[in-house]
Amino acid sequence: MGRIRTVFFILSGAVLAACGGGSEHTAPGATELPAAETAKTDSPAVAAVDAARLSNAAADLDNWLSYGRSYAEQRYSPLDQINDENIDELGLAWAVELDTNRGQEATPLIIDGVMYVSTAWSKVMALNAASGEVLWRFDPENIGAKAAHACCDVVNRGVAVWNGKIYVGTIDGRLIALAAATGRKVWETITVDQEKPYTITMAPRAVKGKIIIGNSGAELGVRGYVSAYDAETGDLVWRFYTVPGDPADGPDDAASDEALAELALPTWHGEWWTLGGGGTVWDSVVYDEAFDQLLVGVGNGAPWNHRYRSEGKGDNLFLSSILALNPDTGAYKWHYQASPGDTWDYTNTQQITLADLEIDGEMRKVLMQAPKNGFFYVIDRENGKLISAEPYVYQNWAERIDLETGRPVETPNARYTDGPQMVLPGGIGGHAWQPMSYNPDTGLVYIPAMTVPLVYEHNENYEVHYGRWNTGVTFTDPPETPELRGDVDARRAQMRALQKGYLIAWDPVAQEPRWTVEREWPWNGGTLTTGGNLIFQGTPHGAFEARAADNGKLLWSFQSHRGIMAGPATYRVEGEQYVAVMGGYGGSMGMATPDERNRYTPPNGLLMAFKLDGDATLPTYEPVPRPDPAPSDETFSDAQLQTGQDKYFTYCAICHNGPTNPDLDRTPYMQDAGAWEAIVIDGALEDSGMASFRDYLSTDESEAIRAYVNTLARDLAEREGGAQ
Repeated sequence: MGRIRTVFFILSGAVLAACGGGSEHTAPGATELPAAETAKTDSPAVAAVDAARLSNAAADLDNWLSYGRSYAEQRYSPLDQINDENIDELGLAWAVELDTNRGQEATPLIIDGVMYVSTAWSKVMALNAASGEVLWRFDPENIGAKAAHACCDVVNRGVAVWNGKIYVGTIDGRLIALAAATGRKVWETITVDQEKPYTITMAPRAVKGKIIIGNSGAELGVRGYVSAYDAETGDLVWRFYTVPGDPADGPDDAASDEALAELALPTWHGEWWTLGGGGTVWDSVVYDEAFDQLLVGVGNGAPWNHRYRSEGKGDNLFLSSILALNPDTGAYKWHYQASPGDTWDYTNTQQITLADLEIDGEMRKVLMQAPKNGFFYVIDRENGKLISAEPYVYQNWAERIDLETGRPVETPNARYTDGPQMVLPGGIGGHAWQPMSYNPDTGLVYIPAMTVPLVYEHNENYEVHYGRWNTGVTFTDPPETPELRGDVDARRAQMRALQKGYLIAWDPVAQEPRWTVEREWPWNGGTLTTGGNLIFQGTPHGAFEARAADNGKLLWSFQSHRGIMAGPATYRVEGEQYVAVMGGYGGSMGMATPDERNRYTPPNGLLMAFKLDGDATLPTYEPVPRPDPAPSDETFSDAQLQTGQDKYFTYCAICHNGPTNPDLDRTPYMQDAGAWEAIVIDGALEDSGMASFRDYLSTDESEAIRAYVNTLARDLAEREGGAQ
């Protein structure tokens, strides 16, 4: 049993899994929040953002009008009041404590002195951007059990604005429009079949009077798509499915029908539709005004293993692709697929950034992306033709990207068809959802990158578990490779040592790094860059840093005592520049990976704003130790423990093996079989996000997990010298 547990410790950062677990502090819908605390009317003059204003967002120095600041999603602001010469004078202006210690991934919008931001559980708040005074709060009162379908925490990455309304997607699949002045709900629509394991964590985008939204949940057994809704009424305008459905069902009567029939369907084999096929659009959607097109990043397949998903045949369009669509109709324009026949969880949902670059003496309108597969792509936005692609992190699955065909030249056994294979990047990717930024002054892209290897092995005993995690892969001990030598313990240690984070300043024209900062931990925050020759980024251990954009030198750091994943924003109120960021650790790697912070209960998240000569302070941080492990003195059979171990790592470990959710080897419920069954089988804590597992576990299997958790608690107590 120790072998599996050790391997999980090594690999858990790369193994994303469906979770059931709630906040340790609050539950959605537990209290009724006021719709408005100070604002009294739904004034259309508040957040009066239209197409013209969004088109000019890059030149609007006071505001941050969309998720990536402007349609180009460069996350660059020309503001330079805060700069590399006076950054040591930066201080906290204000901070607002949030209501949960779950992960916070949102970038706030700032519109005419008001900040609008989403938080975990898809809640929304509006604040005075200069003082931090809360103006209103909105709680969508999600279906708490939907947390079990959230692969990567109950996070939310942000809101959109259009014509006096704020838009948020919810973890249970709704799209909601709020009056910006009051937080009053104007309309809501259900964008998914809520009986299926769909979720939404992405920030919507407002484009030409429509709100664009996708969804998540590929591995759990869904079919991906992106939808456009009328911003005023909430009516569906068009929908584009990213993978074909069951051919026997015929067309979907959707914008994607022709492209799927002519381009995608011939690239699929077997009965992929039984598990949906995947291909969810869970993050990047960009409006390209120059060519009047939406650029949409598409995710991985379900299951991961190409041999199970499509009999090991075909490219499986439009998985792992960038799609260009007509924003008015959703009609297909072009696509580029980065990882044909994906079998590693290599999504292309990572940030798409638009820029004009001089390449070989010619100005080119390009998109740039650093997707999971470890290559940095520069692509012609007009036609989707690949211009260049080079590795931005160490990778071993492809020799190169062929610039003529645009396809990778794969290395031997990259597809783990001839036994286990350690692959870099692993499924967590070389770059995840954390935003990168592009500074036109330096010409550099700042990537929050990482190397997290994963050992893939074809799972001969794979069975579909609809609504749970489906990979078709066994994650096992690392085999001996050129990178890993010695006995299994040595190889595990060497593999663990490969896990690192990086802040990479990447030259997209030369396709090489200018400078790199190595991080002790892979899962770091998104980046913001400014005209003050600065780049801002948070770290998992609570630091919010400013570095020189031209050389990476550390210039300033603030300790928040909250892991920071979100992308920062900067804005100006009455001539004074601010930088804002959310603190709150979680997400896939934050939930899944154990570290020394497991000894302490994470504090609630923070929304923080900084300015020159800011003199606010945070309350003194006092770590709150988790309870000592208190296992029962019961005796369990070897058969129980083996079953419990198998089911624990299938259903429990991903959510309960990290610092965010309750730590099962410390829970007092392990002592009480009745209480354990009430939670795991009967769903006693569903409102808090801990769904019932009645559809996946028998009562005997649930009891076997309790037996195994007791052994974990005994091991932990021995290691910590705590109560036996």
